Amino acid sequence: MQTYDLESGDLRCLNASLHAQAEATNQTAWEVVNPRGSHAIAVGLDAPIEVNVKGSTGYYCAGMNKQATVHIHGSAGPGVAENMMSGTVIVDGDASQYAGATGNGGTLVIKGNASSRCGISMKGIDIVVHGDVGHMSAFMAQSGNLVVCGDAGDALGDSIYEARLFVRGSVKSLGADCVEKEMRPEHIELLRDLLARGGCDAKPEEFKRYGSARQLYNFKIDNAY
Repeated sequence: MQTYDLESGDLRCLNASLHAQAEATNQTAWEVVNPRGSHAIAVGLDAPIEVNVKGSTGYYCAGMNKQATVHIHGSAGPGVAENMMSGTVIVDGDASQYAGATGNGGTLVIKGNASSRCGISMKGIDIVVHGDVGHMSAFMAQSGNLVVCGDAGDALGDSIYEARLFVRGSVKSLGADCVEKEMRPEHIELLRDLLARGGCDAKPEEFKRYGSARQLYNFKIDNAY
């Protein structure tokens, strides 16, 4: 276990050390103590390592993650796991705005609540939120899955493309072109796997599915005036 103390150490040096790890590294387990809300902790990782951050973080923690597992033992500021490509990011507490934004792959698990624009423009990431999500979540979501075990705020899935949204609680309002859809057996099985990966014991049969009505794909002359 490699331990790095951000009270006495430099954030740039921490990230440089994490970036230096390669596929064959034997320094696979890292612990970051005293994060004190620092920004951009463990960004741009590209190795199969595990990083445990013992406390809450600022913005963009674990952004652009690839292969690594980053576990935040606290809450996360804006943009956690932004543009992640693969691997796993776990937030034990709450997440601020645009968690998982533009994520291309991997799994983001938020064990508390997520603020507004969770999963905005997601492009393949799987996001599991144990609590609620704020307004405009999954705005322009292109692909991937957003699972919300609590409630969703206003304008869920506004201008959505082909992402799948699963919500167990209530939805305050749906955004443009987002509609409730049938939960077929294949969606139940997909959701069962997502809930298991997210460490959530909810039953997939308790959720509703939302997605694109596909009415914004084509030009309509009436919309030009």
